[in-house]
Amino acid sequence: MSLIKKIQLFTTAILLIVVIASCKKEPVNNNNNNTVGDDTVVMTPYEFVLPTHFPAITIPEDNKLYVERIELGKQLFFDTRLSNDGKSCASCHKQEYGFSVPEPQHGFDKGHTSLPMINLAWYKNFMWNGRLTGTLEDVMMTELTVRFNTDLVKINNISEYRVMFKNFYRVDEIKYEDMAKALAQYMRVLVSRDTKYDRYVKGQAVLTPMEEEGRRIFFSEKGDCFHCHTNLLATDNLMHNNGLDSVYNKDIDLGYFNVTGNPNDKGKFRTPNLRNVALRTHYMHDGRFTSLEQVVDFYNTGVNKVPSVDPLMTKDNRDDVFGLGLNEVEKKQLVAFLKTFTDSTMITDKAFAAP
Repeated sequence: MSLIKKIQLFTTAILLIVVIASCKKEPVNNNNNNTVGDDTVVMTPYEFVLPTHFPAITIPEDNKLYVERIELGKQLFFDTRLSNDGKSCASCHKQEYGFSVPEPQHGFDKGHTSLPMINLAWYKNFMWNGRLTGTLEDVMMTELTVRFNTDLVKINNISEYRVMFKNFYRVDEIKYEDMAKALAQYMRVLVSRDTKYDRYVKGQAVLTPMEEEGRRIFFSEKGDCFHCHTNLLATDNLMHNNGLDSVYNKDIDLGYFNVTGNPNDKGKFRTPNLRNVALRTHYMHDGRFTSLEQVVDFYNTGVNKVPSVDPLMTKDNRDDVFGLGLNEVEKKQLVAFLKTFTDSTMITDKAFAAP
């Protein structure tokens, strides 16, 4: 066989191999984005340092904290594309207000004030009436599927998210579970730890005479605040009826009763976190009070005696005595102390700010 003939046969064989290789079937990809991202990306573990004197927390084994996952969760938190009405998580939980908003809401949680989204890592029940329980991942699943009604097709068509979820959660197709995990990462690290009162506890700050007297009232039977607003979390995370209403009819929110159906739970709502309480302009679940002074006045003289009122609301364990009986100076002292729960560092921290 001539040299030219051999070269022709060799060339033909090479071309045939190339053609066969080019005809190899591509992987099925229903979303046309299966090759984006890199599931070998090395992530950076997040060092979650608990504040001094705070209780321990449990982080799910399948959602350990990483810097990159937290950043992904933050992007989701501020993204209006998660909902079908142009709202994001940040629409009702603004950093400058301690991840709350000052006015009652008329959207997702109609007529309710927005509970501050801080220190949620220590919570086991959520919402004013405690209707959501479990981990932050569980709660965000409900938020995404029920309240936001997030469109997964829309989210999967956002190439940036496809890349990030591939890189940080090793998934080709984004599901609700993945989004819930990412959001939980960001929310878990929203920790308030640098109030004047925190610094006082650590011996790094001195309270003014007004604040100190208010502290004494707060943590004594004189003020009775400490029973529900316990430890540095400033909440016991439980449900209480604080005597807001004297009757319960169709126009009154029955609170925890709507979850349990137990008549003894009528009018019970969760104890709100007092951190950054001075940044709010509406108080209680329905926002009926518009200042801390009004709140103190209510506890001083306005508590209603109803069958389901919490025993803690009585004075000196007497069923017939309600109200604190503070004088005008003592009320001002208590308000002064409540303002020491303001965390100016958290509400300006760029690590928590919109991307």
